[in-house]
Amino acid sequence: MSILTLTHGRLFDPSRRLDRQADVLIDRAAGVIKAIGKNLKAPAGAEVLDCTDLLVCPGFLDIHVHFREPGYTSKETIATGSAAAVHGGFTTVVTQPNTDPPLDNASAIAYQYLQAQNAGMARVYPMGCITKGRAGEDLAELGLLARAGAVGFTDDGDCVRSSFLMRSALEYARSLGKVVVEHCEDHDLSNGAILHEGRVSAALGINGYPSAAEEIVVARDIRLAKLANARLHVQHISAKGSVALVREAKRRGVKVSTEVAPHHLLLTAECCRDFDANFKMNPPLREESDLEACLEGLADGSIDCFASDHAPHTTEEKSQEFIHAPNGVIGLETNIGVLLTHLVHKQRLSLKRFVEAWTSAAARIFDLPGGSLKVGGPADLTILDLDLRWQVDAARFRSKARNCPFAGWHLKGAPAYTIVGGRIFEAIGRTMRETGAPKPKAKAKARTR
Repeated sequence: MSILTLTHGRLFDPSRRLDRQADVLIDRAAGVIKAIGKNLKAPAGAEVLDCTDLLVCPGFLDIHVHFREPGYTSKETIATGSAAAVHGGFTTVVTQPNTDPPLDNASAIAYQYLQAQNAGMARVYPMGCITKGRAGEDLAELGLLARAGAVGFTDDGDCVRSSFLMRSALEYARSLGKVVVEHCEDHDLSNGAILHEGRVSAALGINGYPSAAEEIVVARDIRLAKLANARLHVQHISAKGSVALVREAKRRGVKVSTEVAPHHLLLTAECCRDFDANFKMNPPLREESDLEACLEGLADGSIDCFASDHAPHTTEEKSQEFIHAPNGVIGLETNIGVLLTHLVHKQRLSLKRFVEAWTSAAARIFDLPGGSLKVGGPADLTILDLDLRWQVDAARFRSKARNCPFAGWHLKGAPAYTIVGGRIFEAIGRTMRETGAPKPKAKAKARTR
């Protein structure tokens, strides 16, 4: 039957000020929401999904993931990444172009769309490179990339060092109606450092990566975005000074947005004292004051949305010495649970802001479809079980990778189902349960109040 009915759920959509018990009728053939209301009568033979005691939300979007294909398929593929996305409660993802070869041409963009279509799970929207080969020397063919379906432009993993080139990219992207997305790092100042510059790096005798290396580029790019009257998106914000710069820029009307990853809200540099490479990332884990500033920025809207920066690596790579292991952690299958547990349930962030930051706020940045529940809109929904207790077991992830900083954590709240275009996928809340295994090591815990 081409009709799916969701019954007895609590519909929750901050973008439409919707919070009530209602049913949802989905036209699977068209992939759209057909009706929303109380006690809707479904056609005979329609499939029914009972959502009693569940929160029915717009489909969650993760606008910063690395699916590694082409080039690094031992780490992740578009198929395995898409499977991890729907398992983790995400209907839509935006992929980064630091593949091999990079996504700096129309054929590469088309390839990712084709692989996503073949996978048939999450919706995948690729970003194109700002510069050819991500080398930072010449602009990529941004117009051709946009025509092929690139939703924005970034050299993620590398900052655009040239201010002239960055200004040119912003002006060109403005003419295309696209956003330029920046990895904000002054590489001369970070100088290849592997830890945040602070107490932990000093105690371990390691050169640190100062917050200023991020803040300097955020300040520069805000000025360039204003000069070009263009849209700028700051990736994986982590430093309190950066949050203050974005807040002030928004107050002055600059077209800037930003995202924050769960690990930069819940973990500090203290996790790195034992040199566990599952806590090594770029930007690095910082200080408690940076976490507080990011959470405050998220609550007041200075930070627009969450994003995982899902960065899979092989177990062999992450088993190397800390100094040699690659940066990055995975997050698609833990994002929702860790944030519900440590922010929403602890009343440090409202449920409204939590859902908004994964839905309408994320969709707006790249002008993506979805992000709200409305008749005629995409039948993309994330259905949450707010009270489910479970434990993170990376061995049971759909992702190829296991480099998870939250392994072993006991959580409350998880996605139960992910619906993409009317197709139902069981999410992590239906495949994992509390097992009573030992609690995580103290260094890996979120800080508590």
